[in-house]
Amino acid sequence: MKGPLKPLFLYQKMDKKKVQELLESALAENETLFLIDLSFFPNNKIQVVVDGDAGVSLSECVRISRAIEHNLDREEEDFSLEVTSPDITEPLKVKRQYVKNKSRTLKVKTADEVFEGILTEVNKDSIVLAWKTREPKPVGKGKITVEKTAVINYEDIREAKVKIIF
Repeated sequence: MKGPLKPLFLYQKMDKKKVQELLESALAENETLFLIDLSFFPNNKIQVVVDGDAGVSLSECVRISRAIEHNLDREEEDFSLEVTSPDITEPLKVKRQYVKNKSRTLKVKTADEVFEGILTEVNKDSIVLAWKTREPKPVGKGKITVEKTAVINYEDIREAKVKIIF
């Protein structure tokens, strides 16, 4: 007689490549959507975070979920699937999110400084923030309002978040 039987789920391995292909196919149906993150967790939990140039509707999350879910066999491998849009408090992760958030106020941290300003440009290698600040007058007493800009390379950005203004 052989040793004790192990539960079937210990032998299962999620086909990550198939999930990624199904996700890419679902995203290709709506070119305004783009992938932020695809994560695989223990016990075959799959989390998909997608964003869109004009946001992501609930119906799009459901459509993507079904496109993946209906093409995987739960008899072969049991899994849980979550398709969501990014939380507004999460940092920006991909360049396309900067394009989406142009003209909004960002708080950007680099190794040396923290900038807060309106995202005015999104370039291939950098972003441009603009803001106004009060500084002492060059001559005399008092302060004047000056406009400042900062060009920040993507590689220097440690964290960038959209500032929520009510």
